Formats: sequence, C-alpha cells, structure tokens
Amino acid sequence: MAFDPPHAAPRQVRVFFERRELVRLLNLYGRMVAAGEWRDYAIDGLSESAVFSVFKRASESPVYRIEKRPALARKQGAWAVLGQGGMVLRRGHDLEQVLRIFDRGRFKVVD
Repeated sequence: MAFDPPHAAPRQVRVFFERRELVRLLNLYGRMVAAGEWRDYAIDGLSESAVFSVFKRASESPVYRIEKRPALARKQGAWAVLGQGGMVLRRGHDLEQVLRIFDRGRFKVVD
C-alpha cells in the first residue's frame, strides 16, 4: 500500500492538451514544416497552461506559442496564439477558430 508521507508537498495539477487538440496542432505543424516556415516544436504542460511552441530554428526563442489556459475559458477564451514578444495575436474559445490565423497566409517568419 503506497501513501505520501506527511511532509511531502501536494502534487501539482498540470494542464495538458487533449488528444484531438494535439492532433490538430501537429497537423498544422506538419503543414507549416512542409511549407518551410517552421522547423521545430516544444510542448509544455504547466500548472496554469499547456503551451505548444514553434521555432524557425531550434536554437532560438519560439516564433509562435499556442496556449491553452482553462482558467480563461469563460472570460476571453481558453486559446491564444502569441507572437515572439508575447503579443497576443488571436484569442478565442475554439481552437479551430484561433488557428485560422495561420490559414490566411499573412503570417510568415521573416529572417
């Protein structure tokens, strides 16, 4: 029988992407890699958000971050696309609606 000792810190609850969300993000990533726009990605499950970061080069900071913040679901929307400086480019309640920002072809990485 396993139990946590009384001095152990409580477990942190982390936010993660659901399977269908991750599939949608990886499909977008694959399309952008094929177009030569993105080269690498990272996924982080944090205490307040899940973050899908995309990079033009692996050694640089992320070009875009796609965040899921469940605490904002009733207010501004749980989903956001952020640019390099942390500027919110798009926010909404639906992942598909937020990711349409990449379908327009107006956001490309400039060297």
